[in-house]
Amino acid sequence: MSLDRSIRWRGLDPVSLEHCHVVSTPRDTRIRGAIVTPAYGLFYRIKLDDTERVRTVRLERTDGAVLELFSDGAGNWSDDRAEPLPSLAGCIDIDIWPTPLTNSLPIWRCQWTVGTPQRFAMAWIDGDEMSVQRNEQIYTQIDSGHFRFQGVNGFERVLEVDGDGLVIDYPGLFTLAP
Repeated sequence: MSLDRSIRWRGLDPVSLEHCHVVSTPRDTRIRGAIVTPAYGLFYRIKLDDTERVRTVRLERTDGAVLELFSDGAGNWSDDRAEPLPSLAGCIDIDIWPTPLTNSLPIWRCQWTVGTPQRFAMAWIDGDEMSVQRNEQIYTQIDSGHFRFQGVNGFERVLEVDGDGLVIDYPGLFTLAP
């Protein structure tokens, strides 16, 4: 993937505004974003390796709360003190609340066949609580511009993506901002 692009989303529930920049080269992908919510501001940085696997993620809120995680790219995680996080074993991707950017990570990394669901173990990061837990998710490509997203808790949405695999409409939660 080769990408050097900024994108903005408007959060619908809760109301928020996000600006994100993605730079991808044959060597790695680096993502930086800032989100303003009613309760806090959140800055995030994500580094992917050359196979689009998450290697580092750092979140910092305006109230000073910080969460930093490291991955070997094979599903083994540690925190900023190099303490292993066995509950995240096998998670390759992350999903950060509240941003639709991280929905693009499995879309970028995997080969897709229309109609064939793929299950992912995600390191789900809650920006409200600054916590992380394992979360199972299923993505199914409907066509070149749409993916069905399913959480194991019954949550489901059809995500619209652009030609770069970035979410442009996440019904009820996020949409592109001007």
